Amino acid sequence: MASNITWHPSLSRKERNEYRGQKGMTIWFTGLSASGKSTVATALEQHLLHLGLASYRLDGDNVRFGLNKDLGFSEKDRNENIRRIAEVAKLFADSSTIALTSFISPYKADRQTARELHAASAAGSTDEPIPFIEVYVDVPIAVAEQRDPKGLYKKARAGEIKDFTGISAPYEAPDHPEIVIKTHESSVEECVAQIVEWLQAKGLIELKSK
Repeated sequence: MASNITWHPSLSRKERNEYRGQKGMTIWFTGLSASGKSTVATALEQHLLHLGLASYRLDGDNVRFGLNKDLGFSEKDRNENIRRIAEVAKLFADSSTIALTSFISPYKADRQTARELHAASAAGSTDEPIPFIEVYVDVPIAVAEQRDPKGLYKKARAGEIKDFTGISAPYEAPDHPEIVIKTHESSVEECVAQIVEWLQAKGLIELKSK
């Protein structure tokens, strides 16, 4: 960590939540490529906004056009990719926004690091930790490979893409995700409803439909 820097305190998270009328949190979608992460996350963002809840989606591909354009797909670069996005998601959530992240995030250790970063957000303050909700988009690789909207599995099978998750690089499924959705068994609308119902049941959102 750089020296000669000082953390400047600001409003408490509780104050921001009260002013904005909602709690900030990170909803972390993880799953294979073509599992439906981005599709469900986009639909959830739209639904939350319609309900009057500020939310913003951070997508794996989109982030690599800017913030993480210097990173490749080696294990080391994947680790750094997830570390950066966890920090960004935490900042969004700290601002009382619902941050939605749609990343393969194949390694358990990286997702645990993201979780711990949020858990540590209350250190030295009277605030509660920022909620971190892991959503596992559980789809068999055969289904994901059959979908293959970008043709990536086909290229990976042909050896044209190195370190491709599920083919030439591992995907470590979550052991205890908060939510499991199966896009090959449920519609996008059903998956969104499942997540929203869980958030309501946990008292993390209050619906304020216009």
